[in-house]
This record gives sequence, structure tokens and C-alpha cells, in this order.
Amino acid sequence: MKLSQPPKPKPGAWRNWMHRMIAVLLAGSFGQAPFIAIARAAEINNRATFSYRDAERNISLGGTSAEVAVETASLIDPLGQILGCNGELLPNYDGFSVALYEPDASGLELGPIVPLTGTEVPDIENNGTPGGKAPNIENSNPFFLTNADAGQYNFLFDPDTPLQSPINAGLTQTSTDAQYILVVNPPADSVFPQRRIRLELVTSTGGVNNSIIRYTATALDGIPIGTSGGSQVSETVVEVFNAETQGLNLFSLALGMVMCDPNQVSITKTADRAAAQPGDTVVYRLELRNLTDIELESITVEDILPQGFQLIPESVTGVLNEQTVALDAQASGSEIIFTTTTPLPVDESMSVLYAVRVTPDALRGDGENSASVSAERSDNQFFVQDGPSIHRLVIDPGILTDCATLIGRVFVDKNFDGEQQPGEAGIPNAVVFLDDGNRIVTDADGLYSVECMLPGTRSGVLDLTSLPGYTLAPNLYFNERNSQSRMVNIAPGGMVRMNFGVTPTFQEEAK
Repeated sequence: MKLSQPPKPKPGAWRNWMHRMIAVLLAGSFGQAPFIAIARAAEINNRATFSYRDAERNISLGGTSAEVAVETASLIDPLGQILGCNGELLPNYDGFSVALYEPDASGLELGPIVPLTGTEVPDIENNGTPGGKAPNIENSNPFFLTNADAGQYNFLFDPDTPLQSPINAGLTQTSTDAQYILVVNPPADSVFPQRRIRLELVTSTGGVNNSIIRYTATALDGIPIGTSGGSQVSETVVEVFNAETQGLNLFSLALGMVMCDPNQVSITKTADRAAAQPGDTVVYRLELRNLTDIELESITVEDILPQGFQLIPESVTGVLNEQTVALDAQASGSEIIFTTTTPLPVDESMSVLYAVRVTPDALRGDGENSASVSAERSDNQFFVQDGPSIHRLVIDPGILTDCATLIGRVFVDKNFDGEQQPGEAGIPNAVVFLDDGNRIVTDADGLYSVECMLPGTRSGVLDLTSLPGYTLAPNLYFNERNSQSRMVNIAPGGMVRMNFGVTPTFQEEAK
């Protein structure tokens, strides 16, 4: 570019004028950079040439500016992509789909599916249908992933289309505070679980026509959204300009996320015996196995002991590949927390062994023990877990027992005193229901018994429908026995009696 015969500048002012010209040239070059914010870096090289003649002093000046390299941004299509847990492509995308829903009134469950404006590729002029974006060229919802597109997807929002859910009342698809739930559906036979991500449009970040909208994505399933490990991220929805349909510019939504196999670590609990008595020592083994394709770190095991079981701290041992590993065990009541800094290699197992002492208090428990494991993937620090693994040990009282015995009879009470005397026959096949749900049937002599009853206050009810022709006999001495039910107190290891007197419906039959 050459400039000739400009107005005469004041002495020394030509330098300022030249600098302004260079600045205008550079700014003009930079101003052509696209502004939509999903971009890749590109380099712009800018150089300006100038010449100037000062007629008053009869001198000519000229030169070339230094070359300036500027990083700018060139548009790429904003695409979401479904990847594996460590950011790799899935082996097969057949059967996977991505769908966009509005939330229901709670904001957590699925409401109506979002109706998206149809698009086309290639864009046919003057037919009223806006141009779309590959791979979802028709803006379908749901959109089925393909191996050819490497699990990529996208959706286009229409700023003029109203939303339907009560939680989005009065909002359009690009309004601030609009909420969506993005659902990734794996095939029915897939090991991957369904993923649900809640999206909330926050505000515009500026640009021409406020063409960049920010949103917050939150994982409703608690699994990290991307390989960075966060379950909440902020992203942008960007405008896709369509010269044919001014006013119908669509906004492209794309969110990359990962699919993780839920079975990444496993825990199995076993013991060295199936039954134990108070005073015995039981050895438990916890088997932790890495099912992922990467090392697991920060391994933590939470173990809940049954009532009456006490940890023997010096017995705690960790083993990996026949080598002892350091374990830290912290006991608080019945809860034990085992931790280790030793990583668990791929497809390997670590054993945690420890012993407990069975106390007499174990007789009052159920012998059930549960353990869970958690760890972090070494590549992206994703949290993985499994459990609880449950082991039940039968507690044999041995020489210590608090089992009680309940005995009783159902008989014809002729003198209404509540006690059976000679000549007062027992009633066979009478049914008594106990408070623990047991159904007891009397024998041919009207007798019944229950062994190993738990001590305490127990009750039983006579089922009169099992005694056709009989009704409850009145008791002339104890008012509390004028009822179908009986209540007794059973001492540990004791025996108690629960009798029921009945009488024929017609008294003459008893003569």
C-alpha cells in the first residue's frame, strides 16, 4: 500500500500518523476472526508496507512493519461425544442413543421429550428449512449413535420454540433458566448403565446477538461427566448462523461425556467357619479384585461387624501377589475402616484378613457381617465402589443359652377355673398364633410346646375358627383370662405355660 501527497504534517507528527495507520491495518485484520466459542487455534501473520514523502523537506520515507503472529480461533462444529471411562472410543456404538427431555415438576425425573426444529444437510435454498449440522443432520431427538461418527452427536435449539414442562413455564428453548435432562441410553445387552445429565441454561456471554449461551451440566447419576472427573461442569451453547432463514438461527448443544462400566471393582467376603460359639475366634477374608483396565488407588474397605464380635487388631494382614502389604485399620464400635496406599494392579486381587473374637453378646445378634470397597482410578481419579458383600455366621449358644421354652394346652374347662383337672379333655388341632408369627397346632391331647423362644414378654392368640362348636370358657377367678389372647414373661433359659380353656357352644353337650 502506498500513500502519496497527504496533508502537511507538523514536524515530528508523521511518526504518530504512521503508527495509527499500522494499528488500523492490524485491527482490521484481527476483526475478521470468527467469534463463536467452540474453536481450535489458528495463526494469523500480518505485515504492512508504507511510504511517505515530505514535500516541505523534500524527503521520502518508507518501510515495512514487523510481522505479527496472532493466535485466533476458527470455527469447528460443536460436537458432543460419548467415550469410555478413560476417554477412549467405545468398541461399538450400535444401539446407543442420546435423547433430550424436559424435567418433570420435581426437576429430577423425565418429563416430555423436547420437540426440535427439523433441519437438512445439504441446505436447500428458499425451502424454509434451516441447514443442519452433521452428524445429526435432521436434528432428530432421540439421535442414534453410529460407529462411523465415532459416537458423536449434537442437537440444535430453536429460540422461538416454547417449552412444555411446568418447570419451564413461559420459557423458550434458549431462555435463561430453561432446564433439560440429557439421557444416554445404551443397548439392552450393554454393560453400561443409562446416564442422565441435567442441563440448566444460565445466561448469555455476549457476542453478536448474544450468540453464546452458558449452561451448567450436573450428573444425576453421580458418575463424573467427563474424563476430568467432575460431576458438574459449565459449557456453552453456540449460535449456528443461517443466511437463508434470518431470525431462525439455531443454537447447537453438545456435551462430551464418558460411559463407565459399573463393575470396576469387586469385593467378596468369606470366613473360616459357618458357625461359632461364644469364646470362638473367627477369621474373615475380604477379596478385592480390580476389574478395570487401569490401576486402582486409595483403596478403602468399610466393614460392619455383627453384634458381639470384637476385632483382634494384631491379626489384620494384607496380601497382594503373595506379598504382605501395609494396611491401616481403624475400629469404631462395630465399624472397621481398612485403608492402604498400595495400588491394585489390573486384573489382580488383594486379600484383607483379620480375626474377631465372639462374645456372649453375639447371641443377641444375627451374625450378619457386611463389607464394601471404594477406590479411585489412577488415570482420571474416578470413584469406583462395590458392595455390600454379606456373610452370615450361625451363632451356636454352646453352654451359654438364653433360649426359653413355651408349653401349653387347649382343653374343655368344665368348672371355669382356667386349669385342667381330670375329666377335662384336651382339644386336638386347635391353632395358637404367637406374636412372632409362628402358627402352633395342638396334638391329639390338646398339648403344644415351642423350644428356644427368645426371652421377654411374649403373647399368643387362640384361633376360635379352628374349634367349630367351641367358644372361649369364662374364667371365674382371673379376669385377664377372659380373652382369646395370653401374655407371658419368659426368663432367659426358663419355661412358662400358656393355657386356653374352652367350652362347648351348647352347655348341655358338656353334661
